[in-house]
Amino acid sequence: MSEQNQNFRAGVKDWIKDNFPSTLKGQNPATVGYAAALEDDHDLWRQRLAEKGWGAPTWPKEYGGAGLGQREERTINDELSNADAFNPIPGIALMGVTMVGPTILDYGTEEQKIRHLIPIARGEVKWCLGLSEPGAGSDLASLRTRAVDDGDHYVVNGSKIWTSGAHQSQWCGAVVRTDPDAKKRNGISFVMLPMDQEGVDPQPIKLISGASAFCETFFNDAIAEKSDLLGPLNEGWSVVKRLLQHERQSQIGARTAGFRSEPMQDLAKRYIGVDGDGKLNDGDLRQRLTKHLIDRQAHSLTLARIAAEAKGKVEVSAAASILKNSATNVSQTRADLTLEIMGDQGLGWEGDTFDAKELETVRAWLYGMASSIAGGSFEVQYNIISKNILGLPETTQQG
Repeated sequence: MSEQNQNFRAGVKDWIKDNFPSTLKGQNPATVGYAAALEDDHDLWRQRLAEKGWGAPTWPKEYGGAGLGQREERTINDELSNADAFNPIPGIALMGVTMVGPTILDYGTEEQKIRHLIPIARGEVKWCLGLSEPGAGSDLASLRTRAVDDGDHYVVNGSKIWTSGAHQSQWCGAVVRTDPDAKKRNGISFVMLPMDQEGVDPQPIKLISGASAFCETFFNDAIAEKSDLLGPLNEGWSVVKRLLQHERQSQIGARTAGFRSEPMQDLAKRYIGVDGDGKLNDGDLRQRLTKHLIDRQAHSLTLARIAAEAKGKVEVSAAASILKNSATNVSQTRADLTLEIMGDQGLGWEGDTFDAKELETVRAWLYGMASSIAGGSFEVQYNIISKNILGLPETTQQG
């Protein structure tokens, strides 16, 4: 490690020590913001990160970021994790930091960047995305939600499905059909519209895991201003493809700072026990657990190598599809093994005989099943890999 990197890491460590509220140490970043007793400290921490530009550290400073590279961002995440701390802003912004913001950086006008990116980077606004529809999932280009030109704005009618966090969001980025006579991939645009209007109706969808992050969102004469058209009219297919690349990049398995889980090998020893040599009593599980730990380490090292090769530049490419599938395999295997290790204690839904971690485990396992679909299914990623990386001919539906 160079002296410059060592100094940066030391500075990050000291800043976290001086600024992270001790009351939040070890808290789950997904839920701590809703705890009334910790609300003030949580917002104070958000403000401090926002002022530092670390809510979205790789974004330019003029748009609320810190102008850092991927190496520095990884260092920040490492030191947050080492301190049992976390960055709440990506979670607060929902789709803002990971997907909408980077796409605005790619396609937005200067006015759009100033207007939208700074509040996202500061964790002051929540975003959802209107992509899939009941009749347009993996074949997204079959979408039917319409946006009709009405002077200085568009009138939007239709519905979207799986709009995560729509019932909490202030803004939505949506793909809509603006030219019904064009080939289906040519007549699509990407619009941004406020959720707080009469023509937008998000309805939560209850999941088997008990959570309701997903919604079906109905647009009934909703208004999207022409100044909030992202990218050129009728060229939204290119915009949404780029947005989905950013989504896959966010799902490639970078370690989430905060809420560190118990190492798998320690969990297995605690639940299953060890023999006289200190080895797990279950030899078959020991082999499968070892393979999983190797796969996880290989994935982590691949991420580190890519970051090093990028030399600090933030780049997103079709290679994210490879890493997205790899990350999904690692995370789902971990969830499967965790359930197996816990045995009956990993199947609890409620009751005093299960601790909080055990009750969380089966819900996490159920929710994690969606990771091989969210952001594009395994099969969609394989199509992208075959066409854009391996150079194989197009075999999917044209249009």
